[in-house]
Amino acid sequence: MAKSLILNRQTGIPFRLSLISDLLMMHVKVKAKDIRFTIPVPYAILNIIISILSSKLLQKNANKWTQDYFERKKLDFTFPLIDKQTLIPIVKELQNYKGIVLVDVKAKDGTEVKVKL
Repeated sequence: MAKSLILNRQTGIPFRLSLISDLLMMHVKVKAKDIRFTIPVPYAILNIIISILSSKLLQKNANKWTQDYFERKKLDFTFPLIDKQTLIPIVKELQNYKGIVLVDVKAKDGTEVKVKL
């Protein structure tokens, strides 16, 4: 873990600046037969995604866009409303539990997915 020491311009007091690897983020690891990759997802990006998914415009259009498909398949389904005010505190609380594995799934074909804080 490389850290740099930077002085505050106003006070002259040093503080540490973490590099990208030290930022609070969630790591999504996927292993398949031929492919293995890791996707780091910073919590700031996660908050932006929550804002987009909880927008009223997207939620109305998601039901409209999928309505024909669900009617053809004779499914009675509507996308549930996503409440931003509920999800943001959950994400903030997750930041306190760095290192915990949220998801660890292994399929019969050898595919693995792991989500770690």
